[in-house]
Amino acid sequence: MEVTIRLGTLSDRSFVLDLGRRTIVSSSSALRSASENDLGEGYERLTDFIFRRPHVLLIAESAMEKIGFLVMLDDIPDEVCNASQAFIAYMAVEPHARRRGVGRRLLEEAERLARERDLPALALMVTEGNESARALYARAGFATERRLLVKSIAAADSS
Repeated sequence: MEVTIRLGTLSDRSFVLDLGRRTIVSSSSALRSASENDLGEGYERLTDFIFRRPHVLLIAESAMEKIGFLVMLDDIPDEVCNASQAFIAYMAVEPHARRRGVGRRLLEEAERLARERDLPALALMVTEGNESARALYARAGFATERRLLVKSIAAADSS
């Protein structure tokens, strides 16, 4: 599949909202229950946050359609050491276009832009259960730096 990557514009926002809503379930954790409505609302809050600040939007296209996107922020330093970084806030690929190099191409372009901006690291978060995404990131050279640990403390059944 021939894929081109271009910088996104405000006119791509509806595509980002639509594809993100349709794929957000892959970012949900098995440790926290969430309805599709809750996931959609969370994604909308994330996109509002992203689009209100400086960001880079990359759009992947085939000859016929938009097939993926990546949104990167470069104004959010690492929360522990305060080091500059490029942070991939969200990436999604149309289900019918997966496993065809689209995600890899988006990551390569994000890395190129981060280097161009003299940012020393490219960071992202991925849900533990999203094995295909974790494999993609490992092949692209990402390594685990920290882990978010969660313990359910829901009230136990008292019967």
